[in-house]
This record gives sequence, C-alpha cells and structure tokens, in this order.
Amino acid sequence: MTQLASLRLVSLLPSATEIIACLGLTDRLVGISHECDYPPEITDRAICTSARLSIHQPSGEIHKEVDKLLTAAVSIYEINLDVLTQLQPTHIITQDQCDVCAVSFPEVEIAVAKLTNSHPQIISLQPDTIADVWADIQRVGETLNVDWKPIVSALQARVKTCQTQSENLLANPPQVACIEWTDPLMLAGNWIPELVEIAGGKPIGGVTGQHSPRISWDELIAADPDTIIFMPCGFDLDRTRIEAQPLTEHPQWGKLKAVQLGRVYITDGNAFFNRPGPRLVESLEILTEILNPQVCNYGHHGTGWMKL
Repeated sequence: MTQLASLRLVSLLPSATEIIACLGLTDRLVGISHECDYPPEITDRAICTSARLSIHQPSGEIHKEVDKLLTAAVSIYEINLDVLTQLQPTHIITQDQCDVCAVSFPEVEIAVAKLTNSHPQIISLQPDTIADVWADIQRVGETLNVDWKPIVSALQARVKTCQTQSENLLANPPQVACIEWTDPLMLAGNWIPELVEIAGGKPIGGVTGQHSPRISWDELIAADPDTIIFMPCGFDLDRTRIEAQPLTEHPQWGKLKAVQLGRVYITDGNAFFNRPGPRLVESLEILTEILNPQVCNYGHHGTGWMKL
C-alpha cells in the first residue's frame, strides 16, 4: 500500500496537476510541466518540461510548426531529464490522449528508462469524455491510496445541477459552434460536445469522444449556428480575443445568425475547456451561463467568458 508521506509526485500536464490538487496531494507534488499554473500554490515547483515551439506567434504559424514536428516524429515537448533525476519521483502522471497537449507517452517511457536513482510508476490518463475524467480521478486516487469517491460525487452533483437548470432549453436547443482553433478553423471535440448538450445546446460538427475536426467557412455558413463560442486550446481571454479578430473581418462573418443575434463569446479555454480535469465542471457552468443566462449565473462572466 502506498504511504502518503513517501509520495513524490511529478505531473506532466495541467489537468493532472489539478487532479492531484483535488485529491488533497498538493504537498506531495515535487515537479510540474511548464504549462501547469493552477492551483496557484504549485507554481513554485520544479519545472520538468519545455516546448520546442513558441505559443506567442499567430495560430496559423503555431499549427504549421506543430505539423512539421509531428510529421518528423518529433515530440512538441521535451523532458528535462536532469531535473527529473534530481526529483527522484515515486510516480509520474502523464497522458496518452493527445501529442499536441503534452509530452507524448513514449517520451515519458524513454525518460523513465534512463533514470538510475529512482523507478517511478507511470500513471497515464486517457480522457475523451466526462466519464473518462471521473475514471482518471479514480485511477490516480486508487493508485495513490486516496479516497476519490466524495470528490467525484461532488463534481457529478454539480453537473446534475447544470443539467436540471438547462431543462427549459430541451424543446428548442440552440445550435452551438465551439471554435477550438482559428487557423485552420477547427471545432471542439472530445468532451466539449457532451458539455454543450448538458448545458442545453446542440453542438455542431464536433462529436463526443472524438478528436476536434476542421471546418471550412462554407460549412460554418451552412450550419449557421445560433451561438458561437471561442475556446482556442492554450489561450486565455485576452489572447482569444486577438485570435478571434481575423475571423470577424471575414466577408461572410456578418451573415452568421450568431453574429446577427449578438451571441458570439470568447472564453478562457486554457484554464477551463482545454483541461480534462475537475475544472471541466466550471467549464460546464460557463456554458450554462452563456446559453441560459436568465436561469444560470455562477459568477464566471468577466473572468471565464465575455461577449466578443
């Protein structure tokens, strides 16, 4: 049985860090990825990863660099083996869901094989749906001998509350386009369509449990959603506003129903929608505020989302 006092945890992705925190193991966390920024008390931990590209360039350029690296079978991220060796972790929490989101699983295995002073156990998360996120929290909790059930139950209760509050939309659910990337134009997949449905909307394009699909301007115009929500992967509110601007200058932008109705929104995708951890529940609350403002107000306006 794992003894809590002996744990030395390293998280290689933000959602894993947040799962560790929700399980009450923040004090056992010794290392994090360069993208981990929540909760605030973890930001002084050793940084174990870095990126081979800059996120400060336009979306189109980021996409080209990502494609170039993946085509060359080179990981977008790299692990600092010297830091990992010094930390002597007992467990490393990573993912095997998306090579664009964090260090690839094979890279982690290679790094662990090179360690000589420790033999950490790898816990790999594989979230595609909300149920997968609950399963990941359970997997981490059981592996580390922490009671995960009250935590998952509380999160599920909040989901149920949102679902109940959105029942008034079931007869005529608004069609919602969740934009996960702007150049090329991509719709959000995986857990996002599921969240939209729970919030009372009808997602266009994206399919629950499947990766995010591209969409052309002609397809977006043909779908003509009632609501458009920008949630670019890895960007906060300010950066999302900047990335959305070129789309608003497209000659067909004004033809969209969502634009004409004033139902276009930006969100902090980096903090919420892009992270398959406990804060997906807050992401759902943001969606219910956007789609059902007369009924729902969780206080996220201005920090988690704004009108464009």
